[in-house]
Amino acid sequence: MDKISVLGLLLGVAAIVGGQLLEGGSVASLAQPTALLIVLGGTMGAVMLQSPYAVFIRGIRMVRWVWFPPVIDHAQLIGQVTGWSQVARREGLLALEGIMSQLDDPFMRKGLQLLVDGAEPERLREVLEVEINTFEEQMKSSARIWEAAGGYSPTIGIMGAVLGLIHVMENLSEPAKLGAGIAVAFVATIYGVGLANLVFLPMANKLKAHISRLVAQREMVVDGLLGIACGDNPRIIESRLQGYIF
Repeated sequence: MDKISVLGLLLGVAAIVGGQLLEGGSVASLAQPTALLIVLGGTMGAVMLQSPYAVFIRGIRMVRWVWFPPVIDHAQLIGQVTGWSQVARREGLLALEGIMSQLDDPFMRKGLQLLVDGAEPERLREVLEVEINTFEEQMKSSARIWEAAGGYSPTIGIMGAVLGLIHVMENLSEPAKLGAGIAVAFVATIYGVGLANLVFLPMANKLKAHISRLVAQREMVVDGLLGIACGDNPRIIESRLQGYIF
């Protein structure tokens, strides 16, 4: 689990609730289910309207990366690619064909297949870079639905505030109902701005950071495969791949 994500969210919520308590307010005044329904429902509806189905579903599934990021073991990857180069140097490129069946990653299998088929280094790079660019764009388009949510939610919060004020105006003759309407009005704005700046936008940026790491992993594989295709020494390939670690 990504502990800093949990800590950051808890710290942000605690700061808001703590500030409310220090000002003499109560936590119960921030708990307005109606306001939350307006903001969350309106925001998700707007995001769904702008997004293709596949992009939206992929973006929803990627949320787990905020708490459980994809595991990338650079040392293992470097060792794996270096092992391929040693096999190719010792037994020839055709010997790599037996390794392909052991790989779960389709991108690695495709790269090795091109290598075994005798693709020229430049052609190998061209084919795999197209795949990397497509992968990056697909992933980032899904992460951007949370950026969109961060843009819509403050406006939906203002709409909730207006709805609350309309409710207040409709019940001016009944003072007992005025408090609830005003609470919904102001709390809806807090929910809209708070969700945008404490949840949606930070989530989008975290997901894009993980996507960049996954892209860098694929670029490492391409660099290693190009080194094998050019007949580079395994030690040189290993040293070059270690430059990707940061």
